Amino acid sequence: MAIKFYKYQGTGNDFIMIDGRDGTVNFSADEISSLCNRRFGIGADGLIIIKQKEGVDFLMDYYNADGSQSFCGNGSRCAQAFAQKLGMIQNKSTFEAIDGIHLGRIEGSAFATKMGNVSEITKVDSDYFIHTGSPHYVKYVKNVDEVDVYQEGKVIRNSEPYEQEGTNVNFVSVHQDHLKVRTYERGVEDETLSCGTGVTAVAISFLLQMNSEESSVNIATRGGNLRIELKRTASTTFENIWLIGPAKEVFSGEI
Repeated sequence: MAIKFYKYQGTGNDFIMIDGRDGTVNFSADEISSLCNRRFGIGADGLIIIKQKEGVDFLMDYYNADGSQSFCGNGSRCAQAFAQKLGMIQNKSTFEAIDGIHLGRIEGSAFATKMGNVSEITKVDSDYFIHTGSPHYVKYVKNVDEVDVYQEGKVIRNSEPYEQEGTNVNFVSVHQDHLKVRTYERGVEDETLSCGTGVTAVAISFLLQMNSEESSVNIATRGGNLRIELKRTASTTFENIWLIGPAKEVFSGEI
């Protein structure tokens, strides 16, 4: 059976997008892994099926490259871009993902997703563990460009507290007007060029570390620049969190 697909990327985080509005598109974990394989398939960090769902503009059915499921921030921004292409939304949307209902907005070339509120934050020595729809271990380093993200991230991801569920690992260095972030992503089991839920966790950890009330944090990833808007409502509670950045169609095809 031939399947029409589209390839999208949001700051280098790339996704296979499929129109599943007719309700007939389903894949096994092995099939998803094959489609996301960069040598034997289309190649992507994840796969997203856009479906219809009563009560929302669309449902984002997201899968990591290994076929597992979680919420993906950059994927949600690309899902908005694809849903707009399909004529399902205009500049604002309400959509459902595995972690619940999200709001979306489109402002020119910027696609924004309202993330869930965050209040459960664990300090791990000088590091942080924060769940922003997906679990993230945040580690501050002097120069993120000098970190062996694959090796060091793999060790943390497979360490005893996180081995079963897995965790994404974000390495962060602080610069004058922005944070620089590199990410080891579970499910991909390698470094990715960007991670939306990851930069959200990083922004929260930075405000905690600096004891700051800032409402906007600029973050540079290897794939491009993102911005987090958020409101700190208590010492460890953050609300009205928006992940903002570009999302673009790369190519389309049939497989």
